[in-house]
Amino acid sequence: MDFRALKVHGAFEFVPETFPDDRGRFTAPFQESVFASAVGHPLPAVRQASCSTSRRNVLRGVHYTRTPPGTAKYVYCAHGTALDIVVDLRVGSPTFLAWDAVTIDAARPTALYFPVGVGHAFLALSDDTVMAYLHSGEYVGDHELAVSALDPALGLPVGGPGELTVSARDREAPTAREALDRGLLPAYATCREIEKNFGYVASPL
Repeated sequence: MDFRALKVHGAFEFVPETFPDDRGRFTAPFQESVFASAVGHPLPAVRQASCSTSRRNVLRGVHYTRTPPGTAKYVYCAHGTALDIVVDLRVGSPTFLAWDAVTIDAARPTALYFPVGVGHAFLALSDDTVMAYLHSGEYVGDHELAVSALDPALGLPVGGPGELTVSARDREAPTAREALDRGLLPAYATCREIEKNFGYVASPL
């Protein structure tokens, strides 16, 4: 498995080796030793596993969890193809409001790690795109927040609204500036403290 740091501090891409044969193919989207070597700590304890299925041109996000409690996530594409996007929403982060985008698909299921306070969005590029998630916290509706993936100030590469299927929640989400002004974005220092409580000490910048 290969890995690389993304443009958002603390976020990483992992690319597993794939083994095809006449039956199909086998791959391992997560390997603890490689993850720990890249990120500097083990994957936080998994409190929930989830998956979503989306039609082509469905846009989800930018989603994040109120911090505290905060949630880290590990995401890969189990079927189909998606443009997966990581957005730094942590106020005070050295990469605040920076983003990175990676095309991921089931043939070579690249995975992305999202630290606490970092937002997640994706655009399904094919029908029946299945995204699988490992979360460090269980879903609590009141803790789940979003900023608009169509915020022109962010400039995410997702196309125009006329081409997309977007939920009412995501369509009505505030811009990043509005969320900042309303005190909805997490503090970088708080995110780091929460990560320490996962049972490891995150490496300094």
